[in-house]
Amino acid sequence: MVQSGRTYQRAPMYVEWEAPEHVTRPYPIVLMHGGGFQGTEWFDTPDGRAGWAQRLVEAGYAVLVIDRPGHGRSPLHTDITGAMGPPFSYEGGRQIYFPGTDPRHTQWPFAADNESAMDDFIAGYGPLPADLCVSQTMDADRTAALLDKIGPAILLTHSASGPDGWLVADRRPDLVRGIVAIEPMGPPFATIPNIGPMTWGAAAAPLAFEPPVSDATVLQAAEPGTYRLPSLVGLPILIVTAEASDFAAASLPTAAFLNNAGASAELMHLPDYGVHGNGHGLIYEKNSDEALAPVLAWLASNTEALA
Repeated sequence: MVQSGRTYQRAPMYVEWEAPEHVTRPYPIVLMHGGGFQGTEWFDTPDGRAGWAQRLVEAGYAVLVIDRPGHGRSPLHTDITGAMGPPFSYEGGRQIYFPGTDPRHTQWPFAADNESAMDDFIAGYGPLPADLCVSQTMDADRTAALLDKIGPAILLTHSASGPDGWLVADRRPDLVRGIVAIEPMGPPFATIPNIGPMTWGAAAAPLAFEPPVSDATVLQAAEPGTYRLPSLVGLPILIVTAEASDFAAASLPTAAFLNNAGASAELMHLPDYGVHGNGHGLIYEKNSDEALAPVLAWLASNTEALA
């Protein structure tokens, strides 16, 4: 973009790549972090164990871990990227991730009174761009450009990056081989506190519906099934929810919205697979390896036949 006679890159995206010596899986996995966090959430856990990125490499996948534009190692300047929203607070972190009143939430990796561990955890967080539509548009555009470079891939999203998965598939339906969404942001058309509105149902940014629709209020008022998302038809989609997460409930209407638009999204509720005790941070809780196991099985069954 050009400002005051000078040309700047707007919101470039940092990508980190890891792979086993011998890649045995047909498609790489692009790991897209949640909230105001950064790609480091995939590499290790708060209690010092290997994270899902390493476990996926051990399972034979090449992985590409992104820092969404405006986050982590992706350069940020508000004159170029746009205004940022409120900072991420300790209170917000506790509300989202810590065990609350649900006694089933047993897998959080450190005690509520471990202030040093909490300091380390919150240190990785920053604000989100103030305009959620702009933020998701940047995420999806940069990730689509990444797929243009690397070819077909699987997207694995968490929380606030959930809508990015649908948006990337919308932009590059020929390059997305599957989507695993860990408790994606929702529900459709909700306004997420301190973040923004999901104006277009499953996303804040526009999706390519058929027939075309230019007014989101028309979309919201329409009977289910009126508007379709051709880019998601036939695409393997898995939505994963945890036993004791306040965010799990939003995934049910998200799956329904996508399926009414022609998708075939499957729901994987972890307790149904023998994985218990998790909250919204299931990817780095004490049983994170166990939580990944049914996801790996689903990937093997649903994406490798596409190669």
